[in-house]
Amino acid sequence: MFSRSRRINPTVAGPLLAGLVTGLVTGCGAAGDGSAVGDGPPLTSAQPGASSATTAPATVPSDGTPPPSGAAGLGAAPVSPEAPDRTTAAGPAAGNPDGRAQVPARARAVDTSRPTRTIGDGTPASCTSQAVVAAVAAGGIITFACGPEPVVITMDRTAKVRNAANRQVVLDGGGLVTLSGAGQRRILYMNTCDQAQGWTTSHCNDQDHPELVVQNLTFADGDSTGEQVDGGGGGAIFVRGGQFRVVNSRFFGNRCDPTGPDLGGAAIRVLDQWQDQPVYVVQSTFGGAPGDGGVCANGGALSSIGVSWIVLNSVLTHNSATGNGANPAKPGTPGGGSGGAIYADGNRFTVSIAGTVIADNEAREGGGAIFFVSNDRSGTLELTDSVLRRNTSHGFATAGYPGIFYLGSGDPVVVSSILR
Repeated sequence: MFSRSRRINPTVAGPLLAGLVTGLVTGCGAAGDGSAVGDGPPLTSAQPGASSATTAPATVPSDGTPPPSGAAGLGAAPVSPEAPDRTTAAGPAAGNPDGRAQVPARARAVDTSRPTRTIGDGTPASCTSQAVVAAVAAGGIITFACGPEPVVITMDRTAKVRNAANRQVVLDGGGLVTLSGAGQRRILYMNTCDQAQGWTTSHCNDQDHPELVVQNLTFADGDSTGEQVDGGGGGAIFVRGGQFRVVNSRFFGNRCDPTGPDLGGAAIRVLDQWQDQPVYVVQSTFGGAPGDGGVCANGGALSSIGVSWIVLNSVLTHNSATGNGANPAKPGTPGGGSGGAIYADGNRFTVSIAGTVIADNEAREGGGAIFFVSNDRSGTLELTDSVLRRNTSHGFATAGYPGIFYLGSGDPVVVSSILR
């Protein structure tokens, strides 16, 4: 059992026991982030070595430059000529069945008993990409009527939120719907700073709308490779601005560019949130089984700059960060390779993980499970009643915290958790 932390319960000696966390840690809504100033330009951020001030012990040399990996590392993202046949009946259920973290009201699923609009007329054939694209553009509470059996909707276009259409956009698949990018395109996109989707305020990066909620859905085989808006990333879902949360959903086989510094999030990429509120990820699975994980330059599941996360009762396994040369990129390399599951960068932000399993993820450079860099060293990482195991960092890591590379305020806070 892992035992090095500022606060830890020494009596826990196994995975997620009874009596798991009964409330969220406090202080997870970060203040403003200095890396997200202004309304329109893409975000960039310094990485390990950008500052000589570090408070967490790490295996990085004193000049901050990650050492070259002595391991074989990861290759480029695997490419298959045809996306696998995925259905919502296949693969693990969403989330960690042993997770007991309390979910606050604001992080729970939206009541969709009175939808604004419904996709489909009760038959699978009526649930089309065109119908999804139109419904998301119109907004409101959206449900599906595709019949009683699981259905895969292959998207021939990315569904994009129109910022002025509706203050709330809720997509509820009822546990039966998979939205597939077919290995060819991103699935869902919201960007309050993208003029093509309409600017609705003079401060696009800090507005309370739209509020995007995805729940009871599966996102499979999304691919944002080559996307350039705000730096790319987000193979399944890209979000900038407004508010966003994920509830009881699954993410299988998503991709984004295999190399590059900063860009990331094979499943989800988030830049900016209203008043720096956290993104909630609740009872959801990213990967879950060999071959189902996400693959990207950084953040095989989740990636952000200057955004806080609260991840509850979830599973992040078999995801990979395949970049080469870290962040910023070492001379002669394309960059990336950090955060096998989670890549979090910026200034004042927090990552809080409770009741969650993060296992069997891999980073070619640093942070096989979690890469966390707060450039001004104000950010914090907390793990509560969670298990991190078999997460491989081929390049660099923070001493004493297996699978984690951390530069932030003090040390990571680990409570009743296992790291090995």
